[in-house]
This record gives sequence, C-alpha cells and structure tokens, in this order.
Amino acid sequence: MTQTNQDNNNNVSPEIKANFITLVAPLFSENHIESCYPGLIFHQGKRKMLQINVPAKDLPALLQAKPSTKNDPDSGKNRPEVKGHAKEIKDYVVERAQVGKPWVLGTITANVDEQHIKIHELGRGICIVVIPNGIKLDITDGQHRKTAIHELIFSNESHLIGRDQFAITLILEGDKRQCQTDFRDMAQTKQLDNSLLLSFGEYEGRVGITKNLIEQVGMFNEKTNKIGKNASQKLIYTTNFIARFVSCVFADNTKDELKGYDVEQLSEALAECLNKFFSECKDTKDISETPIDKLTPHQSGAFRESSVLGVSAGLEVLGRLLYSIYNKDNNYFDEQKISQLAQLDWSRKNSLWETNLVRKSASGDYEILNKPTPIADAVKTVKIRLGWM
Repeated sequence: MTQTNQDNNNNVSPEIKANFITLVAPLFSENHIESCYPGLIFHQGKRKMLQINVPAKDLPALLQAKPSTKNDPDSGKNRPEVKGHAKEIKDYVVERAQVGKPWVLGTITANVDEQHIKIHELGRGICIVVIPNGIKLDITDGQHRKTAIHELIFSNESHLIGRDQFAITLILEGDKRQCQTDFRDMAQTKQLDNSLLLSFGEYEGRVGITKNLIEQVGMFNEKTNKIGKNASQKLIYTTNFIARFVSCVFADNTKDELKGYDVEQLSEALAECLNKFFSECKDTKDISETPIDKLTPHQSGAFRESSVLGVSAGLEVLGRLLYSIYNKDNNYFDEQKISQLAQLDWSRKNSLWETNLVRKSASGDYEILNKPTPIADAVKTVKIRLGWM
C-alpha cells in the first residue's frame, strides 16, 4: 500500500491523542451551547491575537461588518462596501467549486474586547476559545468575503462550501480608533483614495487636526468628501485637501505629518481662525452658514468654479498665508490679519490672481494652475498687496 504524506506526518502516538482528547473534551462539553473553537495564541504589534478556524455555517451568526456609511468614515470600522465586490468573490468560489477546482479566500480579520470572550489556555499557545451567544466579532478586514460566504450559505449553492472552514485572525482589541487604524494598515496592499486613508489614519498630527476641523469649522462640516469617489456633488472639499492645508498652516509644507504636535490646542486655534475668516469673506459667508441639507449641487459647483477658495490650490495659498500670521509660542493667529485676508476678493476673476494662480483659457474659462510656482507667486502677491513684506 502506498503511504501518503499525511500518514508520514501523522506520527503522534494514540496515547498522546487520547490524552489530548480527554483534556479538551470537557471544555467543549461545558460550552456546547456557545461557539467553541480550538485556537492558537500569538502576539503581534504589542497585542494579543488568536487564530481560529470556523465552519462556514457559523460565520453569518458570528461575524458582523460595520462598514462606514454615506460620507462618514468614523461611523464604522472599515471601508464603505464596494458595490459588486462581494458578488465577484461569490462568483469566483462558485465557478471553481462547481467544477471541482481548488479555491481559496484569505484570512478574515476581526476584533473583540478580550473581556467578552473566554480563553482556556492549554500551554504552548494552544487554547480553546469560547465565544458566548450574542457576542459578535467586528470585521476589520474581509467584509466582502464574509458577505460572499453569507450569501452562499443561504443560497441553493450552500452545498459547495458546507464542509469548508474559514480562518479568522482575532485581535483582542476594543478601541474603535485602533481598529480603524488596523484597517488602514492592512489596506496598504490595495491603493485607497487618499481621503479614505486619511480618514482611517491614526488620530494624531495633521490627521487628528484635520478630523477636528471637519467637525468644528462651518465651511468644512458636512461639506467635506471623506471617502473619495462617489460622494455627493454638494460636497466641496476632500479630507486630503484639508490635510494638505493643515500642513501648510503649521509647517509651510503640504506633506508634513505634524508628528508630535498638540492636536487639540492647534485644532482649537485654527478652527477659531477659520470660522472668523469664512464668516467675514464674501466668497464663503453664505456657503459656510448654509447647512448641507439646504445647499444645492448648483451652489456648490458654482462656488468651486468661481472662487479660488473652492479648490485645493486656493486652500494651499490660504494655508501658507496663515502660516505667516501664526504665533507658535502663544498658539494664536493675528486676528487683524485674518480680517485683512477675509476682505480680499478671492474670486478667480480678480486681477490679483491673473499673473500667478489663474490663467484665462481660450474658451474664456478661468483655470487654476495647481503647481508649486504659481502658488508661491500667489502667496507673495497677497503679502505685497497687504503690506506684509
């Protein structure tokens, strides 16, 4: 008889197997009403994690996805669902399983507070994991895989995966912000929109300041596209635009992450400055004070097309000008100079911008030159006009 690789590898003596079964059987028996799985304990990134394998039929009840909704990344622990992606995964499994071909889905990563589950450690990282009824594992990565499996289990094709198991890496983490950061880190293999990456970034430096500004500044609140593509046309800015602006304000550099800066203090000072500026500037006063539900796509579009402040380059000019009136030692912006900036005509048609930031095209449109030299020239022109140089 030909000896298989499995026979060669399976050299554990019957006595050891019997002892192991005797050890773990009572644990499974005690917790037979709850979800109970063999697991492996490991540590990574200064955190304790578990690896468990779950039958397909258990996944729908055990896992829950908390995708971000609409235009608010902070409403969930992972990206907004990508329409059609779960179906692509489902079709892949079905097509291969129906003809007997191998298929594979990567490990699903989820998180749960360690206090909500039971871990019976047996030594050498081996354990029994008990997940009480009613406790859900929040998906950090793999929401589309979970959806695909869920749909298959409740379809006429459930027999195709009925005997399969799926690996779950369980991070014993209850902090929502850390879970969002974990998602962002794991998503680096597939490029995401910059706004979404920033929205899920760690709450520090320019990311933290940006998030605070979006909540505290009337011009940004509910008018900022936080997810990138497929957002409402009424939205004016993106998270990425505002983050670049923040870096200019405090470092005169669009790429500075502002690591180590006091997020709350800087956010408060800049929010106060911006609310004053946007409420005094005739280009932004109405937009700033109009709630998003009252704002029309036409109004937003007209603002973006007519005002320098409606585009990233204009925000960068404003940011670099604010940098020059910011007192780092006392954390405040010169109020008189804020008002001077607000009194400028920020419309694209203003001759102030015609030799630097704006070019009139052959068709008569006023086009923005979003390049370092025109932006620097625009900053210099404003400083000269206001007598700051």
